[in-house]
Amino acid sequence: MIMKSRAITLSGIAVLCLFQLCLSSCGEDDLKKAAPLSAKDKLILNRDRTTDVNITYSDSAMVKATATAPIMDKITPKNGAVYQEMPEGVRIKFLNEQQGVKGSVTSDYAIQRESEKLVIFRRNVIVVNEELTFNTEELTWDQNKRMFFSPTGVVTKPDGTVINAKNFSATEDFSIFKFEQGFGETYLDKKFGE
Repeated sequence: MIMKSRAITLSGIAVLCLFQLCLSSCGEDDLKKAAPLSAKDKLILNRDRTTDVNITYSDSAMVKATATAPIMDKITPKNGAVYQEMPEGVRIKFLNEQQGVKGSVTSDYAIQRESEKLVIFRRNVIVVNEELTFNTEELTWDQNKRMFFSPTGVVTKPDGTVINAKNFSATEDFSIFKFEQGFGETYLDKKFGE
């Protein structure tokens, strides 16, 4: 009986020592050295990360586009609307009725603001279709207006025409586009003016 209580006492002392060690492991200086949360981190309530994302867009049982992204974060801020961020870029392929690729949009970063119905592509944005290639650093797709907008960019046409454009806008399929203060090079047919 004496041996039993002594074993309990020794194990009790060991537990108390470990408890004391845990309490003293963080001192005041350690707390001062700890990195504070950034303002952005304080505003985010939740961040859900998905990797190797593949999204299929369809309308009336017809696949219209596919999108791939290495990472997609669904961010729920404390104040404001939920948004999705693709920090390592996105590639969207637009498909025709035969499911062949008729165009694409790629960028190094993208953000989708669901409540505003906007998708903003940033850094090394390239739009390609049969009629043109458009390069820019920022392109916004307004789903309500069914239009693309960019403050500035370069339009390259299949005939070699290159246009530097400001205040660029285009329909969803880029079949109609307009811009302001454009300048560049164009090539004319040898029979021009006949």
